[in-house]
Order: sequence, then C-alpha cells, then structure tokens
Amino acid sequence: MPSSHSQRSAVHAPALGLTHRLLGRFHVTGVFWYQFAHSAFTTLPSWTDWPIVQFFSIFFFITLGRIRGALASNLEPVLGPAGRWERLRRSRRTIWTFAWCFTERFRRLAEPGTFKSVVEGEGYWRQLMASPQGAVVVTAHIGPWENAAQLGAAESRRRIHVVRETEIDPRAQAFVREILKRSGENYVTHFGGDDPALAFTLADALRAGEIVALQADRPRAGGRNVIVSLFGRPIPLPIGPAALARTVGVPIVPIFNFREGRFLMRTVIRPPIEVAHTADRSADIAAAVHRLALEIEWAIRERPYQWFCFRKLWD
Repeated sequence: MPSSHSQRSAVHAPALGLTHRLLGRFHVTGVFWYQFAHSAFTTLPSWTDWPIVQFFSIFFFITLGRIRGALASNLEPVLGPAGRWERLRRSRRTIWTFAWCFTERFRRLAEPGTFKSVVEGEGYWRQLMASPQGAVVVTAHIGPWENAAQLGAAESRRRIHVVRETEIDPRAQAFVREILKRSGENYVTHFGGDDPALAFTLADALRAGEIVALQADRPRAGGRNVIVSLFGRPIPLPIGPAALARTVGVPIVPIFNFREGRFLMRTVIRPPIEVAHTADRSADIAAAVHRLALEIEWAIRERPYQWFCFRKLWD
C-alpha cells in the first residue's frame, strides 16, 4: 500500500551545482533566460527560432552536466539500460525538445493563430462541462505542459485557477507573474507557497463551479506526499490534487499536452478520476494518487523525450 509522509525538499527541482552559483541570474533557471526568450520570440521572425534553439540547446547540453546526467538516469527505467553514448543521445534529445517547447511557449504569445491543436478524449471534457460542478485538472511536466490549463479556460468559459511552482530565481517569478497577467480575467495564477490560505481559496473556486489546474508530479517543499510506483520504482507524488478533489467532491481530470511538430500540439484528455469518500481519508487519497501515477506513467511512455524532470530521481 502506498505510504504517506512529509517531504521537506523539492525532490524534483532542477539539479543545481557550481554552474548555478557561478552564473546566478544567467543560469538556466535565472531571470535572464525568461527575459531573453520573451524578447526574442515575441519580436523576431519565426524563422530565427531554429538557429536559436540549436545553439542554446547545444550550449546547455555541454554546460549543465548534472542535469544532463539526471535526464539520462531518469530515462533508463522508461527506455531500458544504455551505454555512455546512448545516455548522451537521450539527454541531448530531451534538452533539444525542451528548448523547442520553451521557445514556442513565448512564440505563442506573439502568434497564437499559428498554432494548431488536436484534441483526443474531448467527450470526457464535454461530459464534465455539462455539469455545473467544478473540476481539478492535473498535468505533469511533459511537453508544452503549461497549455493544458488553457484548454479549460478556452473551452469551458469558466474561470480557471492555475497553481504554478515558485521559481528558483525570485526575479524570474516576478517576470512570469507579470506576463501571466495578460492571459485574461478568466485566467487566475497562483504560486504555491505564496499564501497559506490558498487551499481554501481553491476549494471555494471549485464549489463555485470553477476549474483548478495543478501539477500532479512534483511535491512542494514541506508538502505532504504519497509514495507510489513509477516504472516499478518508488516516487513521492503530492496529495494536494486528490485531497482538494475529495474535500469538495469533484473529479480529477488528467490532461497531457504533447508537442507533435512545429506549431502543432496534441492534447489528450484522460478519463476522470473520482476520489472515494470513505471513513479512511488517507486510503482514499492514496488510491487516487496511485491512479494519477498510472496516468503520468502512460504520458511519459507516449513521449519519453518530452518528460522534463531535471533532477535524478533514483540511484
């Protein structure tokens, strides 16, 4: 049976080392790259994306040794054991794919009409929207994951509350917060850890029939989690989405986005998860988190090189 405990560190946060200390704001997690990407990909013509992505993906592949090793290590349970050169190839491909997803996140701000999306499982979403109740939308750091929440805002015309991780660089977080203000009045952004009363705010939103979008694959520092199995190996996943859904009595809807090509995204809506409400709260939540782990594993198998976990998960 999965066990529950408090995780005191963000185990999925990027692996940081000497490079982070030396580069500061110019590290891959620093504000410079958010500002640079926003400026470049909202002003330069789209043909410049290719050389920029090629240059910087190679640059980061060479300089970020700890992250490069973490990517290769995490992919072994998914793709099988690999020698040195295959590990390097897997890391390179993942960093290259991440660079494209990162680039197109900002390009979408400048040229939204250029992007196309194919939706699978739309019937699940229509069934949910036929009900006046709210829903907890969950996703993982796979592909252009940030766009998963936008489906709810566009298709439901309901207010959607998106909970994001706090950025490692506070200046980067302030920059992201400012950009997200442009998403419209139906798109409300919260940063985990900003407000101790956030759980109550989200519960009230769900009771009002609104949508709450959360990450289901990364425990927050100090947050409670459940140990489940991912590719046959133990991993802590946060209880937040399942606990929130159980408290209000709404379903969990897993949604995953995959990058399928230039300006093309595939959105997959998986079957809703109903969280049991028995006398054993811990067991109800653990069972729901276990089901979420199966959904995350399915999504990673679909596109393993679009799984963006930059810290080594297993020894």
